Amino acid sequence: MIRAFRDLIERQMAKAAHSGQLSGLEGEGKPLPDRRGEELIDPGMSVGMRIMAEAGAVPEEFPLKKQLDAARAAYPGITDPEARKAAMAELADLEMRYNMARDARKAFFR
Repeated sequence: MIRAFRDLIERQMAKAAHSGQLSGLEGEGKPLPDRRGEELIDPGMSVGMRIMAEAGAVPEEFPLKKQLDAARAAYPGITDPEARKAAMAELADLEMRYNMARDARKAFFR
């Protein structure tokens, strides 16, 4: 069954190539994008993320993750007790917003 399906796909691709339907496509002659690790992601999630990336859309969680990482990296260098308290509050807020954005994205792609 799988072999017959694969053979059908191969015949359709050969037919399209022979008729010139595969010429002039975007990315022709360029290497495929590096997508290592996608095999560990849910296929639906992978497709959704790829569509968003190609459209230039960035999920809210990505900039939040960068802000969170920067705040975590800066925290150990803060010595003033009041500044540490404010930084801890900012970390908690960023962590909460990041988790909410991540959970919302996961729920959307289910």
